[in-house]
Amino acid sequence: QAQLVESGGGLVQPGGSLRLSCTASGFTFSVYAMSWFRQAPGKAREGVSCISSGGSSTNYADSVKGRFTISRDNAKNTVYLQMNSLKPEDTAVYYCAAGPRYSACYSMNTYWGQGTQVTVSS
Repeated sequence: QAQLVESGGGLVQPGGSLRLSCTASGFTFSVYAMSWFRQAPGKAREGVSCISSGGSSTNYADSVKGRFTISRDNAKNTVYLQMNSLKPEDTAVYYCAAGPRYSACYSMNTYWGQGTQVTVSS
């Protein structure tokens, strides 16, 4: 069955970097837009970034623009989120998701991962 598995989360100091990975199986990864979401304790889930199926288009939330970079490797069925200059307010559980349309990447997703914790603290 379809599955998304995130990895790469952890504890990092403010100003540090992490790279999240999300590996897909059980569906045709290369035809899906991929997105990253996050949810902090007591807050609503928010869309962080998304990338089109071929990787030519990307989108970022204003809060992470210039610090985070999304990319994908369709040969490896994997999407990445490179996070630089991390701030305490980036602390959250990060989820990846797969959806049929890049234009609806934050609102229409078919498959979800289980999440990986990112904690930014000194």
